[in-house]
Amino acid sequence: MKKKFFANVLTLVWNLVLVYVCYTLCRLVFLLLNWDTFSGHLTWGYAVSLFGAGIIFDTTAILYSNALFILLFLFPLHWKETPVFYKVVRWLFAAVNTFFLITNLIDCVYFRFTGRRTTMTVLQEFRHEGDGKLTSIFLDEFATYWYLVLLAAALFYVLYKLYRSPKAFPVTQKWMYYGVQLVALLIAVPFTVFGMRGGMTTATRPITLSNANQYVKRPLDAGLVLNTPFSLFRTLGKATFVIPEYLSEKEAEAVYTPIHLPSDSVAFRPMNVVVIIWEGFSKQHVGSLNPQLENGAYKGYTPFIDSLLKKSLTFQYSYSNGRKSIDGMPSVLSSIPSFVEPFFLTPSALNDVSSIAGELTRHKGYSSAFFHGAMNGSMGFQAFARAVGFQKYFGRTEYNEDPNYNGDKDFDGTWAIWDEEFLQFYCDRMSEMKEPFVTSVFTATSHGPFDLPERYKGKFPTGQDPLFETVAYSDYAIQRFFEKAEKQPWFKNTLFVITADHTSGNCYPDYVTDLGYYKVPVIFYAPGIPELKGLDTEKVVDQIDIMPTVLGILGYDRPYVGFGQDALHTPVTDKFAVNYVPTSGIYQFLKGDYLIQFDGEKVIHAYRFRTDLLMKDDVKDTMPQDTLKEMETQVKSIIQQYMERMNHNGLVYRN
Repeated sequence: MKKKFFANVLTLVWNLVLVYVCYTLCRLVFLLLNWDTFSGHLTWGYAVSLFGAGIIFDTTAILYSNALFILLFLFPLHWKETPVFYKVVRWLFAAVNTFFLITNLIDCVYFRFTGRRTTMTVLQEFRHEGDGKLTSIFLDEFATYWYLVLLAAALFYVLYKLYRSPKAFPVTQKWMYYGVQLVALLIAVPFTVFGMRGGMTTATRPITLSNANQYVKRPLDAGLVLNTPFSLFRTLGKATFVIPEYLSEKEAEAVYTPIHLPSDSVAFRPMNVVVIIWEGFSKQHVGSLNPQLENGAYKGYTPFIDSLLKKSLTFQYSYSNGRKSIDGMPSVLSSIPSFVEPFFLTPSALNDVSSIAGELTRHKGYSSAFFHGAMNGSMGFQAFARAVGFQKYFGRTEYNEDPNYNGDKDFDGTWAIWDEEFLQFYCDRMSEMKEPFVTSVFTATSHGPFDLPERYKGKFPTGQDPLFETVAYSDYAIQRFFEKAEKQPWFKNTLFVITADHTSGNCYPDYVTDLGYYKVPVIFYAPGIPELKGLDTEKVVDQIDIMPTVLGILGYDRPYVGFGQDALHTPVTDKFAVNYVPTSGIYQFLKGDYLIQFDGEKVIHAYRFRTDLLMKDDVKDTMPQDTLKEMETQVKSIIQQYMERMNHNGLVYRN
């Protein structure tokens, strides 16, 4: 049985290895036909690393496209063991894989026009062309690139000719057949799922297009790491960014523009910048920001943050732009809200994108680093950080390599290094960096399963949600971080920003409304700027305002693209906030005293968000109609320019 088992499994592996070889050959052809795009900075070592990284994405594509083949090959039914059945399986194997290899070959040509691998958005781009025109286009291209057609035919021949069928079992040994096939299938299923996801740990999300950025030196090189079948599978069923035609281009830009132009009269101030993105940190958790709760007796779970607010600038009306961790990082660091789909999960993740770090590193000589205590590559954070300009990344791997810490003894067993230890590590690494520097850390302990180190269990207050105890622990961890940071020579010349990725554990009525789910703190603390403090009770602020506000405080003197506003230098009457409710496809737009909910075509509700905390009184028909029309026009302009820039790689400033 052992001999037959291994022979059966090895036959399957042989067939899949054939496909891997064909994908690698297509990647080589892709490189050669686009040599001018890559040759200027491509070394042998870098090229090998890109091809090696490509195997990760090839695995996902190959397992998706061969899932049916694997099932047919291993499914334990003895009546299928006939020459006719395996002849059909052979043709299916060769035809399906050749089809997806052809998509790779098409992109060998198409890439030079688009700068990215083809995704399902191509169906949107050509939906108005008609079948006849598309057929004509493909026939013309086949004639021009006849050698790729011949290569596709050769690949089909290789897959068909070198395919191997499993050895037949004697009919008298059905018990052995079912045992061998069942064991093989039970082994194949989880490994197939792991391969489709791109990893086998609990911290691994299914890899997406943006994960390719983790392996490249510039976004365009992601085309070499990715393959077209992967890009198609990962965007299948994903809502694409459709550009609405609400306004003319001129009208839209007159109402709103994401381009920030510098002031001639401002001198640049080279301060360090530290951005703390706190996992699941809701405004609800902060006692001093909620005097209305529990008849004024509410203390919250963040005593250190309460003390820090006395010497910081924060806002009564501050919001996140999304509901997921992968929404928070682009919003906070790159001023990109999450509309329709999380930015990480869209084809636009391969656009050129800037960030606080990107602007300061490229144009002001800053050193930069991003920190996250989970497994390196987790959540796609490492890929995004590298793509937007962070020079270094410190994760669980780097923490484990530091002899001053306890390595995986400080691992929570599920997700990441405990916040207390990792934030101490964060402070140490910053003290080694050349000033000025810009860094960001994404905390982790206040993420499910909401566990704490044994020494702290029972030490912190609990509440209606198990999250609250971990929030209190993270507050203590941040306190310990600041106690250490205050002793560093760089401390007084540093601008600290503290915010959340998204809210969690919302339970009070104010926080379980369409707007309440987005209420997060946005805190600016600069010990060297004592006047930067107080609670602003007028302006509405959201995460996408952080990048413009930080660059405004520094007096940044170059143009850049950011969908938010400088919270300090924008008049109250012009200040707005915006977010998208993915469950209903509604945009929420706040300005002045009103919040409107826009469904993509019309305003469906409006509320006085400052006083109507529970959003019970719809004032769409009674509010000033000129105000309603103005707000509707502005949110249309924001949406239209967002979609336009996402589709046409317009997320960085170009002269």
